[in-house]
Amino acid sequence: MQGQMTAPSIPGARPRLSLEASDGQARRRKIVNGIMTTLIGAAALLGVSILGIILGYIIVKGAPALNLDFFTKAPPALGEAGGGVAPAIRGSLLIVGLASLVGIPVGLGAGIYLAEFGRGRFADTVRFIADLMTGLPSIAIGAVAWALLVKRGIGTYNAIAGSVALAIIMIPIITRTTEEILKLVPNNLREASLALGTPRWKTIVSVVLPVARSGILTGVILSVARVSGETAPLLLTVLGNSFASNNLRGPMAALPLEIYQYATKSPFADSFTKAWGASLVLIIIIGLLSLSVRLAARLGGPQARR
Repeated sequence: MQGQMTAPSIPGARPRLSLEASDGQARRRKIVNGIMTTLIGAAALLGVSILGIILGYIIVKGAPALNLDFFTKAPPALGEAGGGVAPAIRGSLLIVGLASLVGIPVGLGAGIYLAEFGRGRFADTVRFIADLMTGLPSIAIGAVAWALLVKRGIGTYNAIAGSVALAIIMIPIITRTTEEILKLVPNNLREASLALGTPRWKTIVSVVLPVARSGILTGVILSVARVSGETAPLLLTVLGNSFASNNLRGPMAALPLEIYQYATKSPFADSFTKAWGASLVLIIIIGLLSLSVRLAARLGGPQARR
């Protein structure tokens, strides 16, 4: 009989529990297993299909706008053909880069603290605040940055306020991702390093972090991708600029703002094409960033150094 398990009988001992499965039960289990496997596979296929449809639609709509001028020239007046989004590309790189310089180190440090040292009420409070900030609407963060850094600080719309707002969005994402990834590192590695007399901080830097590097980089990439497409905080802090500018204390162009302007401020078909093209450029930048970070992690990993 399929699925039958019997325990050897011992004289004078109580009869042990015998697990038996009839042919009908085994058949039902296989059917249920097949159904659940199919449902899980269908859910994964649905998620990938939706992503593929979105990417395909953006490529079809945005590809006609891509040419050399689109990457090298400033945008013309609304309704006029030609031009490009060069100032917006440079502005997005500057704003997101400055936000990353602040958000990534702070998020990594907080995540390492929570995973390796975080115990007690203070650590629980930090986790609660990080979870709360993760779900906080980005426009609320933008409003706070506008009140503190635009209205009462510098006195005008500026890229610094936008970078601070984006950094605040990045920090809780990186913090919680880093903590959860570090918790997956086996404690045996930590104990072996400490047993050899390695200080705690060096164990974290040389043993724990290299093991968790891939997961940490994934969390960093997700946070950068998240803030790269944020529009509401930039509308309240950066405002936008049609001209190339490196002044972080003044308005600056950015791809999300350029997409917003083209999609909502003009009824012309060429403007909608440029909005789709700018969306495609934003996706390409995020894709190249993700690819470069993963390639750097692979080349700098333990296997590459052997």
